[in-house]
Amino acid sequence: MNMPVKPTGYRHLAARYSDLAAGVLAPERTPVADAWLGLSMTFVAGATNAGGLLAVGQYTSHMSGIISAAADHAVLGATDLVLAGGGALAAFLFGAATSAILVNWGRLHHAGREYALPLTLEALLLLAFGLLGSYTRHSSLALGVEVAVLCFIMGLQNATVTKLSGAKIRTTHMTGIVTDIGIELGKLVYSNHRRRGTERPLVLADREKLKLLSYFLGCFFLGGIVGALGFSYAGFIFSVPLALLVFALAGPSALRIAFR
Repeated sequence: MNMPVKPTGYRHLAARYSDLAAGVLAPERTPVADAWLGLSMTFVAGATNAGGLLAVGQYTSHMSGIISAAADHAVLGATDLVLAGGGALAAFLFGAATSAILVNWGRLHHAGREYALPLTLEALLLLAFGLLGSYTRHSSLALGVEVAVLCFIMGLQNATVTKLSGAKIRTTHMTGIVTDIGIELGKLVYSNHRRRGTERPLVLADREKLKLLSYFLGCFFLGGIVGALGFSYAGFIFSVPLALLVFALAGPSALRIAFR
């Protein structure tokens, strides 16, 4: 017969979870921390980006497409769409700037837990988007605000993970990751027969990096599928579990800041 878990056991598990979550966001990076951070946040970004297309009618994580579309609309004379693209770009920039402000403020006042602040804000914004979006979906003004909120979230997340990982991980768009995968694949198939026995260094792929980047790409794709299905069937409210996932990473450190 299984014995019930003692309260001390629950406290031990809670403390271990808190330490693990804090380790994922710690300024001192480890390969395991980078892996958990990248896998979690690429999944969230993929789900938010793909689901956002169904919720607000456009992708919000990559600025290349938004700027190109604004240029096309400018040529076609669609001033309102140019302004909408400019607003999305400004929101993304503001999100990235907000991340820098929160991280640097946190580094001054709560060293070691500073990255929890922007991610907690991201979780709260995702939560608000899910709870309020379904009540405002028929308003064109609200739609513009929702697009801006998602772009702000993506800028916030991209800047936070970039600073936290030392620019090794990008989570909101896959261009850099796919480029790095291609570079490593090129090294992997490169023939070294002319270099062997000479002073020239061998061209060798970083297989661990290639594996990890492939996992990130897969998580973004999986997140896209889950997000598209979730927003398609549940609507805006599906952003709530995404918010909870982000808060699962940032919450322990944020609560330590709040109750220190």
